[in-house]
Amino acid sequence: MSSPLADRLRPQSLCEIVGQKHLLGENKPLRKIIESGRIPNLIFYGPSGVGKTTLASYIAKSTNRTFKKLNGTTASTSDIKEIFASLDTFEGINGILLYLDEIQYLNKKQQQTLLEYIENGKITLIASTTENPYFYVYNAILSRSTVFEFKAVENDEVEKAVRRAYSVLSDEMGKELVVSDEAVKHISFACGGDVRKSLNAVELSVLSGDDNGEKIVISDEAVRELTQKSANRYDRDGDEHYDIVSAYQKSMRGSDVDAALHYLARLLEAGDIMSACRRLLVCACEDVGLAYPQIMPIVKSCVDIALQVGLPEARLPLADAVIMVSLAPKSNSGHDAIAAAMEDVKMGKGGAVPRQLQNMHYDGEDREIKGQHYLYPHSFPNHYVKQQYLPDALKNAKYYEFGDNKTEQAFKAYWDKIK
Repeated sequence: MSSPLADRLRPQSLCEIVGQKHLLGENKPLRKIIESGRIPNLIFYGPSGVGKTTLASYIAKSTNRTFKKLNGTTASTSDIKEIFASLDTFEGINGILLYLDEIQYLNKKQQQTLLEYIENGKITLIASTTENPYFYVYNAILSRSTVFEFKAVENDEVEKAVRRAYSVLSDEMGKELVVSDEAVKHISFACGGDVRKSLNAVELSVLSGDDNGEKIVISDEAVRELTQKSANRYDRDGDEHYDIVSAYQKSMRGSDVDAALHYLARLLEAGDIMSACRRLLVCACEDVGLAYPQIMPIVKSCVDIALQVGLPEARLPLADAVIMVSLAPKSNSGHDAIAAAMEDVKMGKGGAVPRQLQNMHYDGEDREIKGQHYLYPHSFPNHYVKQQYLPDALKNAKYYEFGDNKTEQAFKAYWDKIK
């Protein structure tokens, strides 16, 4: 039991690999490529612990290639060149499969070093990354590789690996392992689709179990303690962060209060209170806006309270605000209006501010009509008088359209009557 359990349980066939059915199911492209034996350069993109290394190892074995592994966090250019040097040795007879884990950590020069060898086919490259490869991998490598996205493994698939792990450990130790179905399901769920993490939890639960010489009893409580907080997959600088904050705002916009609270909980569990507050403020203005304008100071007050009291109590005012934003009537008329106005400005449309709106200043001798001639609305009935406010080039532009909610329609009725 010297090597990690995850290494001892490496699948020996595609059928034993859990999850990734969208890639490895019957007649799926990646499976057919592997079964053909003609392996192109590949990039595996996805969260950790979902089978990228396992599949690369299986591909090397099934195609009779020598498997070499480097990690981008520690690999140097000399490490890469050392593998290239082995091409002319006995190891390179059938070709070498280089598995480069976390390729995003290699600098541009190191990635360029790979190009010559992956182009001539002497080395088959399988690179993996937890970051979006289109942002972090050198373009020349991307253009010579095929990208496949791996996803978090479904709970029922993780459960298969967990049960197999307990069975293997029982055989290795020569003892019965007593573990409840509830504990198995909890590990399968609590590790957030990370098979490696779930196998580590299995091994730790066995090592911490009650051993009476003939069997080891693993308690549900011990399993819960070992998997505490492990389900919360989150990286503040990675795709997972942006996926969660995006889902958070879109759930509020879509008026799904339960989903919005779920994503709020994930942000708070990760301690990311600032992202929770920022998106909440944006959503109140962008997605509720003029349909219920009172919500903006209310949400601002809730955010102020949250930041003042800090976690864990901050969850209370933020939950109140998220529920209110989710259930409030929606309008994006303000968002659309300013977006249209800014588009005209970016395109250079505009011109001089109409004379009647300018700050009062000296009229030149060449001006035929002297004076500003500004009409003060409060001097007229209903505090309104018609005059030109937009520059001449945009005097007929229309950016704002009244929303169909009660508040904006009340504004419309009022101004239709006045104007």
